[in-house]
Amino acid sequence: MLAKRIIPCLDVKDGTTVKGINFVNLREAGDPVELGAEYSRQGADELVYLDITASHEGRKTFTELVKKVAANINIPFTVGGGINELSDVERLLNAGADKISVNSAALRHPELIDEIARNFGSQVCVVAIDAHPENKEWICYLNGGRIPADKKLLQWAVEAEERGAGEILFTSMGHDGVKNGYANDALSVLADTLHIPVIASGGAGKMEHFRDVFVKGKADAALAASVFHFGEIKIAGLKQYLRSENVNVR
Repeated sequence: MLAKRIIPCLDVKDGTTVKGINFVNLREAGDPVELGAEYSRQGADELVYLDITASHEGRKTFTELVKKVAANINIPFTVGGGINELSDVERLLNAGADKISVNSAALRHPELIDEIARNFGSQVCVVAIDAHPENKEWICYLNGGRIPADKKLLQWAVEAEERGAGEILFTSMGHDGVKNGYANDALSVLADTLHIPVIASGGAGKMEHFRDVFVKGKADAALAASVFHFGEIKIAGLKQYLRSENVNVR
């Protein structure tokens, strides 16, 4: 079994790391480059940087910030937000990103996944899915959780994999920032259905939630933000705890 990964996520707005609850009520959490470097030192396996208002505001992702991050950390990192075409992917990879994450653009133009995989390899393409359960069906959302799409979570994740996605990053919008645990039931269905890694996002509040997302949710990686940003959980301590619970972490 592959070792599980711990991935801090840095939501960036106007050059500052921010964190909210259920995608709203944002508060500042620090400098994204300094935070990333600190997580790298603490033993994070990867990082994710999301320009959270790029798609909504219709502008390009923060290339200069990506260059600074690449110069200051030595672990792989993924960049997302406002990526709409191959030239965006190329620009961010050239700036130093290891992977890119697509969400709204892929829902609107699914062939973008095929193009990224064909031109840069599946390992570069992370398809992020923001979803919310409605009448027992998980519905996907566009533009940072603002607009419902006509796709269901499992159906879309399977299609993304078939088109060449290397990983699925699933955020349960209702769990985001509330710290009551991850959406383990939905995650385990994804993990059982897909052949590519599933990254869990939304709901980390204590160390037990990470154990549960790996054991019950069968996730390959767990992404979290505020518990790391505000010092509630330290990565080294978290990995030590997970090992004591027989979870194989890096």
